[in-house]
Amino acid sequence: MKKGATFGLLLLFFGLIGSNRTVSAPGSASANEETVRSLDDQERKAVLSRNYAALEHLWCEQFTVNAPTNNVVVGRHNALTAVQRHANYSSFERRIEFLRIDGDIAIIMGAETVQPIGDAPLAGKTVERRFTHIWKRDGAWIAVTD
Repeated sequence: MKKGATFGLLLLFFGLIGSNRTVSAPGSASANEETVRSLDDQERKAVLSRNYAALEHLWCEQFTVNAPTNNVVVGRHNALTAVQRHANYSSFERRIEFLRIDGDIAIIMGAETVQPIGDAPLAGKTVERRFTHIWKRDGAWIAVTD
């Protein structure tokens, strides 16, 4: 039921903002798209290197994450604590399959491959997972959800 509700909310969200969408054709990325792609990659690298100061800078105060531990974590402080406890990776790759910018909102969807180590959940395994990230421009681009 939760997956269906989430899918329904995403469809509603896309429908509400679809009338003014700006999707760049391959090879013709806008400056905003390049900025958001760069920030999203900075976030990936910060998680991999456990650079919590960088994550604090990239995430808004109300940052919300659908965590790999199968729960929703609300608030930047709580998300940083969850990353410190559970996100210890020997490798972390992200493949963006879709990016759309609608005004001051950027939506990124794709796949990630992580290799957890130490006491992280699923340590020693290669984990494939899907992601949806939402960034908001409020002067500068900042991550809203992960």
